[in-house]
Amino acid sequence: MEEQNENQLNIELSEEIAEGVYSNLAIITHSTSEFVLDFIRVMPGVPKARVKSRIILTPEHAKRLLSALQDNIEKYESINGRIKVQPDHPGFPMNFGGTMGQA
Repeated sequence: MEEQNENQLNIELSEEIAEGVYSNLAIITHSTSEFVLDFIRVMPGVPKARVKSRIILTPEHAKRLLSALQDNIEKYESINGRIKVQPDHPGFPMNFGGTMGQA
């Protein structure tokens, strides 16, 4: 007979959710009771963008997320080297800093 660990959590991941949603911009806001993370996909040369996913967290879970991200970034960098972050630019670069394509 197989023993079940009382603290074990069975997590189901649907095929649709497993595909993920690409985001290249996150906007974070908060109130006294929650943090809201809006994930957005901005396309070059398109002045309008739509929120693709919104995650709402309690302040405690937001802090746990921060800790988990820090831990994972440290592990990633120990294997792959430091992640380079571009210096802040005034405003949002709508052309992503590259050349504009022509058709």
